[in-house]
Amino acid sequence: MITRLTPQDASFYRLESSSNPIHIGSLAILQNTAAGTGDGHGKPVLDYGRLVDLVESRLSLVPRYRRKVREIPLSLGRPVWVEDSHFDINYHIRRSALPAPGTEEQLHELVSRLSSRPLDQGRPLWEMYLIEGLSGGRCAVFTKSHSALVDGDGALEIGHVILDSGTSPRGFADDAWCAPREPSDAELLVGALSHLAGQPREAIEVVRDAGSGGFGLIGATGRAVDAAVSAVRSVTTGAPDSPLNARTSRQRRFDVVTTGLEDYRKIRRRFDCSINDAILAVVTGALRNWLLSRGEALVDSSVLRAVVPMSVYVEGANDKLKPAGEVSSFLIDLPVGEPNPVMRLRHISHATDATAKHRRGVRARTLVHLAGFAPASLHAMSVRAASTFAEHTFNLVITNAPGPQTPMYIGGARMLEMYPVSPLLRNQVSSIGITSYDGRVFYGLNADRDAMADIGVLSASVHESMEEMLGACL
Repeated sequence: MITRLTPQDASFYRLESSSNPIHIGSLAILQNTAAGTGDGHGKPVLDYGRLVDLVESRLSLVPRYRRKVREIPLSLGRPVWVEDSHFDINYHIRRSALPAPGTEEQLHELVSRLSSRPLDQGRPLWEMYLIEGLSGGRCAVFTKSHSALVDGDGALEIGHVILDSGTSPRGFADDAWCAPREPSDAELLVGALSHLAGQPREAIEVVRDAGSGGFGLIGATGRAVDAAVSAVRSVTTGAPDSPLNARTSRQRRFDVVTTGLEDYRKIRRRFDCSINDAILAVVTGALRNWLLSRGEALVDSSVLRAVVPMSVYVEGANDKLKPAGEVSSFLIDLPVGEPNPVMRLRHISHATDATAKHRRGVRARTLVHLAGFAPASLHAMSVRAASTFAEHTFNLVITNAPGPQTPMYIGGARMLEMYPVSPLLRNQVSSIGITSYDGRVFYGLNADRDAMADIGVLSASVHESMEEMLGACL
């Protein structure tokens, strides 16, 4: 099966570089010993063979994960997805181990190194790692999926479909897939010419862009962007100067923070705001403390501008979170110069209300209707939404997606924690991914290794900011 990349998929594919990998990461930490063997010496529930079998049984739900990207000869059109005739699942699913007993710091350093490596563009654009050796009988599954691969509606992230709501994996019909013959360059060229013959406007653009030395993917993407985003762009001035904006290196740093969901609910009830606003207020306080630790001069009016794509938290019966039906994206000024945590929250609540009419909604119907939804696909959609803003208009990206509030399992192993690993966009030295799961809120902090050697200060500042907010609730 041959399908053409959408303009936005093609844009992401072109943006990939050795210093700017554009893949979505997801880190799940699992309890990998049977109940009653919490000392870490029990028989592993999930091993490499079981993980391979599980993923292989679910690939029919994410068919793009068997497809690779092929360029059209002479650049006569966007690249295409083709079935990989040499698909090798053991190439994509890899095994790694920490020196037992592995610590969180060692795990984060490994994730940093794995996140720094671009994906192999000659194969389907994803990798998965089973990381063994964690203390306490735990293991981790780290997944990388190219942003061109996942759109959240017709194409989900692989971590989305390997999760189950019980210890027994769901059964699926046998997958009848077999490796087809790949098309030749001549066949791709003929197919592209036939397509252009029926699309005269696109043919004119291809000829024009070929004359200027390149295929105009960015322009095509811009035309596909929702009018609401264009309206936001047109009235937005450049973002403030910030140490968060600099040229990035090839290497990354990764750190995490874990907080309690009930703390955000306390803030929501005390100040009559949304959970999203409470989360942004905590992030703002953390960024303020981090800037001060660097000796940055802050005044009351100092702000950082964030592009905030998030799936809205919907409160259901018994105060339980439910997946929303769309991902919204907007720009917001975070009042890092404001010393009062309550005033920071008030500024944020007012700003999110004021920008509601400019939000760009991205459909998430597929996510909503799948049982045991996972936020990895929502984070992928969020990064896609963030990329539609011009880079000079914001300082950082904060993705925020709700996850399931009941325990989930991978191959029978209970998932304890889940952290997003969002990519760095151009000249963005840090990104913050946030996910709620099973009563807790998990922060994944991805950063440039050279520009953010003090990422640990930012992580610690999240807890300090939360303490400030909770103190204001008394």
